[in-house]
Amino acid sequence: MPLIDPSVVDLSRLQFALTALYHFLFVPLTLGMTFILAAMETVYVITGKPIYKEMTQFWGKLFGINFAIGVATGLTMEFEFGTNWSMYSHFVGDVFGTPLAIEGLMAFFMESTFIGLMFFGWDRLSKPGHLAVTYLTALGSNLSALWILIANGFMQNPKGASFDPVTMRMQFTSFLHLVFSDDAQAKFVHTSIAGFVTGSLFVMGISAFYILKKRHKELAARSFRMAAIFGIISTLAVVTLGDALGRLDYLVQPTKIAAIEGLWQNSNAHSSAMAAPWLLFALPNDATQSNSAEIGIPYVLTPLVTHSENKVIPGLIQQEQQAAPRIENGIKALDALQQYGQDHDAASLATFKQYEQDMGYGFLAQRYAPDQNLALVTPQNQQEIVQKASRDIVPNVFVTFWSFRIMMFLGFYFVALFAFAAYFSLTNRLEKHPFLLKLSVWSIPLPILACEFGWITAEAGRQPWSVYGWLPTFQAASSHPVGYMVFSLIGFALLYSTFIAAELYLMFKFARLGPHEHDSHTAPAQGGAAPMFAKPGLADKSWQ
Repeated sequence: MPLIDPSVVDLSRLQFALTALYHFLFVPLTLGMTFILAAMETVYVITGKPIYKEMTQFWGKLFGINFAIGVATGLTMEFEFGTNWSMYSHFVGDVFGTPLAIEGLMAFFMESTFIGLMFFGWDRLSKPGHLAVTYLTALGSNLSALWILIANGFMQNPKGASFDPVTMRMQFTSFLHLVFSDDAQAKFVHTSIAGFVTGSLFVMGISAFYILKKRHKELAARSFRMAAIFGIISTLAVVTLGDALGRLDYLVQPTKIAAIEGLWQNSNAHSSAMAAPWLLFALPNDATQSNSAEIGIPYVLTPLVTHSENKVIPGLIQQEQQAAPRIENGIKALDALQQYGQDHDAASLATFKQYEQDMGYGFLAQRYAPDQNLALVTPQNQQEIVQKASRDIVPNVFVTFWSFRIMMFLGFYFVALFAFAAYFSLTNRLEKHPFLLKLSVWSIPLPILACEFGWITAEAGRQPWSVYGWLPTFQAASSHPVGYMVFSLIGFALLYSTFIAAELYLMFKFARLGPHEHDSHTAPAQGGAAPMFAKPGLADKSWQ
């Protein structure tokens, strides 16, 4: 494969990262709000109390705003695989395209149909019928995420496919192996429940604002209580499933788990005790391959990651050394593949099959070969090339380490916040704790931030691979002029920033207005309500 201009690769990565991060601002809230709405409507159907119908309709309005803009920001991402990542699409399109196609059908047919019925079917469907539609909307939204994460799971741990030396593509071998990949299933549950945390804090924070302002008190109190209970259960589940994902990365992506933990040397390198410390704080230095400073808890990391006290967690330096023979074998595999492409010789095919599993590591060496041609690798220059390529298996440790730590620290913060919120809500003492209410308001964006850093951890930790172990990222991009990439990057940034501005405007507007039916009976006179999240003035003492 010819190498792409490194500037084009970097710009392609930056553009996809920005569009994905923009899109992911809306996804977790969509995933979480659907099941919260279903829970509220369930209580309405069971009890018949109109307040729960009002709650469902009000929070459904905010959900609808978020869903519409989320769809708009997600459309372009699938096209980017063809425009900016054509080599990737060629290499794995047969496998990767299948879950994306199913997700598209599910999102635009099942999910969109049920959302329409949910919004416009209140007076046309029976109570149980409308409740069923709401649950189907929640199921459709989360199943849509499932297929995206199945596609991503293939990138993290490719299963269900094999390389065809004739077509030079990955070909399907098992749809079931693709769908039931351990990485895909674990990440789907973790991501969906992280969305539940996001939706819970969104509802709880806005409800806390109403309680502080003494508006819509019944709706706010009931919404706050349901969100707090939903949130504490979801947060504990997220923490538990995060441990399962860490264990999976230890087994499948050892470079990622070592980067997450800032582990340059094997876990038993500096101590006779096998259990390594778990670092709370460190300053990883990728240039020196060491940590400038460390603060950790002794003997915690090994049992946390390996679920044992005596297994070794491979350090990044040792993994570089272990990668060297795989790179040498990968060079042999690519040489044999090139020879087979010319003469279709059975001996060349047999040689390729012998080293096939290391083919991706051969690609890592290509950028360091003379004229970027592996045919020019000789016994004299191979050692230097392999040594340089070995360093490339290490992801950006500083980014991966701190992305994970920010996500993790926020997760434990949510456990404490939801626990106190649920306790004081269930004991009817919320209004006696204005600090907790204010903290809930200002914490609304934090779960989205945690989700963003979780995505960065997963994707930055996978580097240098676009398909782990098979296709390096620098081989996957399209060959575009740098000017084209700069122009499209600026265009996407402006477009997506407009979407975010529209989302924030509409969310603030409708959250500030509150439920219309309730406003007509209990809202203050026009002009009496302070803007949502406004800075307290002299006349507003509820924040003090």
